Amino acid sequence: MQRIVVLGGGHGLSVLLKGLKLFPVELTAVVAVSDDGSSTGKLRKEYNIPAVGDLRNVVISLSESEPLFEKLFQYRFKGSSDLAGHPVGNLLLAALTDINGSLTEAVASFSEILNLKGKVLPLTEDTVTLVAHTKQGEVLEGEEHIRKSGKEIERVEYKEKPNVLDEVITEIENADLIILGLGSLVTSIIPNLICPEVVQAIKKSQARVLYVCNAMTEHGETDNFTVSDHIKTLNKYLGEGVVNAVLANSKHIDVDIQERYKKLEHSEPVVVDDEEMEKLKTKLIKEDLIVIQDQMVRHDPMKTAFVIFSYLLRE
Repeated sequence: MQRIVVLGGGHGLSVLLKGLKLFPVELTAVVAVSDDGSSTGKLRKEYNIPAVGDLRNVVISLSESEPLFEKLFQYRFKGSSDLAGHPVGNLLLAALTDINGSLTEAVASFSEILNLKGKVLPLTEDTVTLVAHTKQGEVLEGEEHIRKSGKEIERVEYKEKPNVLDEVITEIENADLIILGLGSLVTSIIPNLICPEVVQAIKKSQARVLYVCNAMTEHGETDNFTVSDHIKTLNKYLGEGVVNAVLANSKHIDVDIQERYKKLEHSEPVVVDDEEMEKLKTKLIKEDLIVIQDQMVRHDPMKTAFVIFSYLLRE
């Protein structure tokens, strides 16, 4: 069975995994743990643990348990008490981390409860802080601050040097396909690639590397970015030619949806620039990938996974 390792974080990674788990592959998701907002941020500060929110979402996306379990672990407490805003799954992961003595073991225990199709690994056990340097020369500290700043990012790094899990490196080196994405380029994908040992493992691996490009730009991270701009940014961290292929959406997005994104999120469709892509050492795969859900642009998990699986078999 072919081994796929997915590097990322955030909502996009969960969407991708929901589709991939339906195919006959061995899945490993490596999740960045630098998020410091909302419930995750509160738990980080109070218990000095890495971010658990993205891990929770990824574990649930790979679950083959009853739907009620998913609803339970995603349930977010309401009201004005100290529990308000915390999802049940975050609290369970924090408790399991304390019981087991490590986040990795906590995720493994969580995974057993939810009967996972695949493996989920935090990038590191360390509580790390993401730092961004803007094109205007400012320094932004903390993932939430970076996301909300709306500033153009020149480069990112960690405030502390993280110790990447040995198992993460082993999984990358033994993969048949390494997927970057879906997810925020600066705050979900690149946080995995600013660790030299991860980049070294990717280059050492015999796996092909596929980037799944977002359908919409993200304000403050990829403003005005085309598909080739995403690849050029990844090349800064990985080197040219490491990303073998990019999967991009070719479906037209209705004008009213575009206007809504422009007004509310300062976002627009990512342009597929074929001519510029031809200059790069990266194959361009264009497919109809998106659906509109509640006026939001989303990748269709099944369609996206099918294209990825076809690429894996073809290559």
